[in-house]
Amino acid sequence: MSLPITVWGLALGQALLVSGNILLVSVTALIGQHIAPSLSLITLPVALQFLGLMGVTLPAALLMRWLGRKTGFMLGNLIGVSGACLAYFALLNQNFTLFCLSTFLLGMAIGVGQQYRFAAIEGCSPNLHPRAISLVMVGGVLAAILGPNLAIWAEDWVSDIPYLGAFAVLIALYSLTTLLIAFLPLQKPNLAEQKGATRSYRELFQQPRLLSAVCAGMIGYGVMVLVMTATPLAMQACGFSFSSTASVIQWHVLGMFAPSFITGRLISYFSATKVIQAGCLLLISCVLLNQLGTSYWHFWTALVALGVGWNFTFIGATTLLTHTYAPAEKAKVQGMNDLLVFGFAALGSLLAGYWQSVLGWELLNLLMLPAIVVAMWLVWSSNRRATS
Repeated sequence: MSLPITVWGLALGQALLVSGNILLVSVTALIGQHIAPSLSLITLPVALQFLGLMGVTLPAALLMRWLGRKTGFMLGNLIGVSGACLAYFALLNQNFTLFCLSTFLLGMAIGVGQQYRFAAIEGCSPNLHPRAISLVMVGGVLAAILGPNLAIWAEDWVSDIPYLGAFAVLIALYSLTTLLIAFLPLQKPNLAEQKGATRSYRELFQQPRLLSAVCAGMIGYGVMVLVMTATPLAMQACGFSFSSTASVIQWHVLGMFAPSFITGRLISYFSATKVIQAGCLLLISCVLLNQLGTSYWHFWTALVALGVGWNFTFIGATTLLTHTYAPAEKAKVQGMNDLLVFGFAALGSLLAGYWQSVLGWELLNLLMLPAIVVAMWLVWSSNRRATS
């Protein structure tokens, strides 16, 4: 059975948005290093990006319950255009405060875009849900090639203001995505979604499947963001050029999204729980690889494993989540899930710069192990309760 045209359009939209996200990951911490007033604030712009993302997820989901996906996505992309314009102005004036505000707005736009994967399953039969989610995530493969190359290409557009050109590119990406969403036939909310009865969060979280999905998403995303955000700083400390760092980030993002071609089928064949567990094992392998050395290939291999591990945990958790709510509870559960998941991502990005400076690369990675083990145990335990 083929997937609707809307899913393919959302995959393209995801590709454009994730290209912008990768561009931000490649340059934001480095910009912070140049213009932040103190060492502890280097990754504050990255943290504020995730705080903006986290803060908008629940309101955006509830807004779309009443106004529909199209209106919500259009508003999100317009916020993205505004944030990119403000970042451009902030760098022109070397204003750290305005740059932080711009990344907060960009985080809000990214947060709205996270709903693309949920919009993809609307209008699909349940057996197609894993494939629809995976296809939208496949858009990240194009982004993995486009994003870092755009960052390198735009690095020296203005010779005396590094990375300024990156935000001119970002303005264009958000503008293109706005046009795309305007022409997509996105499904409007129905009466059951708007007027149906809903359970309290306490009742919802008594479901082992829901608890398992949210915990896997939170820890998997938090670990990935912390290690990924620290990577450009660690590589710079080891003497690598910006192009080498961008290359590692590019392959990491390919690891994040390329498995999406098969992740949906793996979930259908093995189950979401087993795919999540495999993802956690890959996250552990990333930590162990980073103990072995700091050559280019150590960074490359570890970051690819980190990306694939994230892919399995994130798509597995998203698929598991879709089996835990009634139509009227959709916005409530999806919004709260993303609030918690990206709350952990914000915490990871906030800690990354400080931990890298104070603890160093190897110890920073080792601190990820307890969280990953907890995620594996929670998923196993919740699945056991659900099956019994």
